Amino acid sequence: MTERKKFYLTKKGLENFKKEHQTLKNLRAAKTKGEAPKIWESEDLNPEYLSFQEDLSFLETRIAELENILKNAFLIKPPSKKESKMINLGATVKVKVDGERDEFTIVGTLEANPSLGRISNESPVGVALLGHKTGDEVVVSSPIKTVYKIKKIKYS
Repeated sequence: MTERKKFYLTKKGLENFKKEHQTLKNLRAAKTKGEAPKIWESEDLNPEYLSFQEDLSFLETRIAELENILKNAFLIKPPSKKESKMINLGATVKVKVDGERDEFTIVGTLEANPSLGRISNESPVGVALLGHKTGDEVVVSSPIKTVYKIKKIKYS
């Protein structure tokens, strides 16, 4: 039996996925409640019917994806006081890189958005930083060698 992929989510991220799931289920119900376009238009397939089927197929696919995410979601929780000195999921980390200060939060892959300062726990930098503490220097070689000096770790 293969191991299921775990989806690490913040409380807000989990709420957003639940909300999207419910919205799409309501949309599907509304779409299938009314009368579907007729399949044939003279001897050709009705373009409205094809569009309807395509939309419905997209909805079904996304609903299935969301159900899989929700079924395999693990909430990122604040660590114990002892563990909060180490970098883990949910940590906001201040670092010094090439003389510049930077700050980002380590989240699961579904919520990662580097332009918003949210990096994935599976990204090269995320993987390298996990388990380290303030004062550590971490070398990341992807694609060039970069040293991250950890200045501060906090959890909110």
